[in-house]
Amino acid sequence: MKDSNLDSIIEKAIANEEEANQFYLKLAEIVTDKAAKDTLLYMAQEEKKHKEYLLQYRQESFIGNATNTSKIKNNKIAECLQSPKVKYNMDSKDVYLIAAERELNSYNFYKGLASLHPKGEIKEMLMKMAAQELKHKEKVEYLYANTAFVQTAGG
Repeated sequence: MKDSNLDSIIEKAIANEEEANQFYLKLAEIVTDKAAKDTLLYMAQEEKKHKEYLLQYRQESFIGNATNTSKIKNNKIAECLQSPKVKYNMDSKDVYLIAAERELNSYNFYKGLASLHPKGEIKEMLMKMAAQELKHKEKVEYLYANTAFVQTAGG
């Protein structure tokens, strides 16, 4: 017998990943900086992988390859800075900040859903997805920091 609660959670998560994929693809269309565009296309591909994982999870109900969240560094840049509006010819740093905020929202989405469930398979799957989003946030915050605060010859 299928768990309708799990099915609705998985469907909501799949929709979230589809939306994230489309967001990154559309943002990549208006960005002119090649490095930022490549990053956005990478992020879109990662969201597509999340969707595929969720589809496979729905079919086979497995956890596998859990992410160790203790190794993920949360610099909290997205929590401290306001994300700029999306526009043509954005600076790369702004693109990375928008992506960091998007990943933070996805992390909070999965963590919030996980908090509604007791220990078990559903909670583990949702925490795995939250960890993946936090890992992405770490990557784009790193790119933001290195773009916004460029190292000069003087140190």
